[in-house]
Amino acid sequence: MDDAEISALVTRLARPHASGGVVIERAAILAEGADFSAVMEWIIARGGKPETTLSVAPRRGLHGSRLNDSSGTESRPPLRFVLPAGALV
Repeated sequence: MDDAEISALVTRLARPHASGGVVIERAAILAEGADFSAVMEWIIARGGKPETTLSVAPRRGLHGSRLNDSSGTESRPPLRFVLPAGALV
């Protein structure tokens, strides 16, 4: 994919973010069938960063520890990427 194709793809899939920039879902990029690594390089080159997620408070109760047995050590890919304001201009 060339720069113009990636720019058009990201512009079409991006949504406004509370920071003033835009956010794009990882799943949307994958569903598009585009060259994921090329799109990610393009996003990072323009100041895009993975959106930080809040850690979930442990559940309480009799089975709470068993149901929520993730010690925060699991590694998941980011679900969304945030581009700063003006990155798509």
